[in-house]
Amino acid sequence: MMIRFAQLVNPGYNIYKRTGLSEGMPIPSQNAAERIVADMILDGYYVDFVEALVRIDREGYMGRNYDLKGLNNVVVSLMDDGFTFDKVSGQFFEDQQKQISLNWGRLQEGDERKMTVLRLDIAGNSILVKNNPRPEIEKAYKDVRSIVNRIVTGRLGRLWSWEGDGVIAAFLIGPMEKMAVFAGMEILHELFFYNRLRNPLPAPINVRLGAQTGMVRYSDNVIERLKNEPVKQATFLETLAADNSLGVSYNLYIGMDQSTLDLFGDEKISGGCKYRLYTMRPEK
Repeated sequence: MMIRFAQLVNPGYNIYKRTGLSEGMPIPSQNAAERIVADMILDGYYVDFVEALVRIDREGYMGRNYDLKGLNNVVVSLMDDGFTFDKVSGQFFEDQQKQISLNWGRLQEGDERKMTVLRLDIAGNSILVKNNPRPEIEKAYKDVRSIVNRIVTGRLGRLWSWEGDGVIAAFLIGPMEKMAVFAGMEILHELFFYNRLRNPLPAPINVRLGAQTGMVRYSDNVIERLKNEPVKQATFLETLAADNSLGVSYNLYIGMDQSTLDLFGDEKISGGCKYRLYTMRPEK
């Protein structure tokens, strides 16, 4: 059963290959448990493994209940290491008062997970830079970055790239699709008020956003992260968006509740991609 629990987070896990023992050879339970935990840590699945054990302790597995003694101590040790535990979702989050890492404190190089990607582009960047003094541009862009960073991390996302006028954010934890979409909408709202109340430039800062979800391979190398297909698709959706609009793909809005979907425009198709736009149009 311990091996089955390990395979819930790493389907290819084989304790005999890891130990070099012959298939079917008896392994003492204590030795197996120690080896499984060591392998989960080595392979970067430890947090996922503990989440699986918490779920099994709470809900059982294949119709059978399991009382996993000592599990509470394991949860406490993770919290001491800088994580918080959400009882509703059964997931561990980084304690963002202590640390905010690009991999959420759990992903290893090459890990492939379903994520939602949000791309942001500052429209007319070259014109803004050309027509405004450098100190004012640097101040305005610093403000925009602060706004985007606060909103993205506030919804448990991570800024994966910020180069010039372009931003890539990724969402993994919790209801990632909603987190990314609502982050995009909130950014548009915040910048609307920023342009009217605090923008040091004579012209407004307009942005375009795109969001897509899919399988993403994590890398510590930013260039490798940007090669993922959902990143490319989110960038494509951003190019389809008008100024101060958010373009979302079909596989994002298909799961929206009706009240949220009603805020978006009609379905469109471009390059074989179905999408909808949310546009910031404040009432006059």
